[in-house]
Amino acid sequence: MNTFKWLIATTALCASPAMADMLDLEKDELTFGFIKLTDMAPLAVAYENGYFEDEGLFVTLEAQANWKVLLDGVIDGQLDGAHMLAGQPLAATIGYGTEAHIITPFSMDLNGNAITVSNDIWEQMRPHVPLMEDGRPQHPISASSLAPVVEEYQDQGIPFNMGMVFPVSTHNYELRYWLAAGGIEPGYYSPDDVTGQIGADVFLSVTPPPQMPSTMEAGTIFGYCVGEPWNQQAVFKGIGVPVVTDYELWRNNPEKVFGISAEFAEENPNTTIALTKALIRAAIWLDENDNANREEAVEILSRSEYVGADYDVIANSMTGTFEYEKGDVREVPDFNVFFRYNATYPFYSDAIWYLSQMRRWGQIAEPQTDEWFIETAQSVYRPDIYLEAARLLVDDGMANEADFPWDSDGFKDPTPAEDVIDGIPYDGRAPNAYLDSLPIGLKGDQVISGSEIQN
Repeated sequence: MNTFKWLIATTALCASPAMADMLDLEKDELTFGFIKLTDMAPLAVAYENGYFEDEGLFVTLEAQANWKVLLDGVIDGQLDGAHMLAGQPLAATIGYGTEAHIITPFSMDLNGNAITVSNDIWEQMRPHVPLMEDGRPQHPISASSLAPVVEEYQDQGIPFNMGMVFPVSTHNYELRYWLAAGGIEPGYYSPDDVTGQIGADVFLSVTPPPQMPSTMEAGTIFGYCVGEPWNQQAVFKGIGVPVVTDYELWRNNPEKVFGISAEFAEENPNTTIALTKALIRAAIWLDENDNANREEAVEILSRSEYVGADYDVIANSMTGTFEYEKGDVREVPDFNVFFRYNATYPFYSDAIWYLSQMRRWGQIAEPQTDEWFIETAQSVYRPDIYLEAARLLVDDGMANEADFPWDSDGFKDPTPAEDVIDGIPYDGRAPNAYLDSLPIGLKGDQVISGSEIQN
């Protein structure tokens, strides 16, 4: 770190209210990774607003090429932590893909994704989409309106290809959820076939988020599920139409997390609490005063070192609206949520939903007990660390006591049927009963054998 940068950091520390409770840090120079998506915002804000420095942390933020490179960086120690897909710490911990014990003390956001289709596919879907009185499409749009299009492609022998960002991404599970809710088979995984395309009507494959619009424009995929700003980018470029947001799929669903290795947390407990404090402050800033700081946040994110998309593209969803088609701008104030609704608390029930989807589609090949789901969630999601950081912020006058779920057992109240696109409620305390309630997907003792579901 150069002298000028050190002087700025030292000045910030001396002026900070956190100084009274400065932790004895085990490590103060840290490198965090991220992918160029709107929901990396807490990291950018914590850096730009000096919250890391207030904690005595000298942080470098580095954009990563893709999710695998990012995870590998955390595992091998090149990165001290990272903006992660919520499924990544869980998958790594249970040994799906690269095996390593990764934990999260901080959930980064709620919502923030959408499913976009090409203009051509949208024109084929449109006749099957109900309209409002003013002639605009009625939202949420069910995948049942896509089903006749997929069937026509099947009749012509044309594979119907769609993109998602990673096999254990929220985007993969949300796209599968939307398709299955509309009666379309999104395919299964097995230990012998990790394509996820066993028995599929729609073939899902991995595309890095910033490449989604150009890959769809080239015709390689007909649509995709991704985080912002890459859905709004399709609208701005005039190449596609977002048909449903994840807020419409499952209201206030969990999205990214901040992941660190269990080893890092054990060796650097005070540093872990300090970085969690900084991230909580950033999340508060992003949502406070009815999103009053969002325009400033968009300016930060539009910089090349962060997301690097045009200000207007990021602002289209980040500031409380969402544009489905050119000119069809609707109010969606909760499209991006960073702090309210306990967005930053790492709930076990959120982790269990991801695990349930891994089991549903065969990534967890064998049946598991409810206790296994709960114990796995508890080994990865760490609300104890989160609440310790929150307590210090409250004691320092930098957060409000009422904003944290001090007495939570780690489980949210069950998601009611009206908050989910298929009308099926979710209770994290009963994952197997939840799996049994879903019409498409593995349940009970079912496994994939070859290309078939076996009971």
